[in-house]
Amino acid sequence: MDQQWLSVIHTASTWVIPALLAITLHEAAHGFVARWCGDDTAWRLGRVSLNPFKHIDPFGTIVLPGLLLLMRAPFLFGYAKPVPVNFGALRNPRRDMIWVAAAGPATNLLMAVAAALLAHLVGLLPPATHLWLLQNLQNALVLNVMLAAFNMIPLPPLDGGRVLLGLLPAPLAVPFARLERHGMLILIGLLFILPLVGAQLGQDLNVIGWLLRGPVDVVIEAILRLTGNG
Repeated sequence: MDQQWLSVIHTASTWVIPALLAITLHEAAHGFVARWCGDDTAWRLGRVSLNPFKHIDPFGTIVLPGLLLLMRAPFLFGYAKPVPVNFGALRNPRRDMIWVAAAGPATNLLMAVAAALLAHLVGLLPPATHLWLLQNLQNALVLNVMLAAFNMIPLPPLDGGRVLLGLLPAPLAVPFARLERHGMLILIGLLFILPLVGAQLGQDLNVIGWLLRGPVDVVIEAILRLTGNG
């Protein structure tokens, strides 16, 4: 097999497990906290589950990250099928919306910390596995922090948009909520169209990169120091 393809397969193998875990636990956390706050919609539909197949979106979870990996994009982005939440069934809709939305990114940050801690145990395993395991854990750390930061961008339907929606006073929350119908188009424009236009113009128009690079680096450095890897 061509050496380049072997390299691609090896790289992909170090991203698959971290990506599946990051996306699966992120979505399951939304459903778990929603049930705790009074809405059992996701629970009844079997979406409060650690089974990744319950959450996988064929394009968002497999095709999109794979394309970005093959394109050697400076970031890795993916998404799962959103966990259904009936916000009207929550005991305190405005307050509990914040908890439900924040549960996903918070879970990703906890997973990033866990990955950094597990790196200390790699030396206990057979030497032949060290490099592959360390790459998996490194990718898990980076990916989970990136997903947490990306999802906290204050734009619905992202988690950060729902957190902000729960915090805003009603006169501002109502018009802000209307952004959700255009949110995905705005994200596609920011993630793909603007960078492509910028490349043609010789300008860096990667707005998402501008927003996330600093916070992601700060959080990763803090986690490494906290876990004794700094």
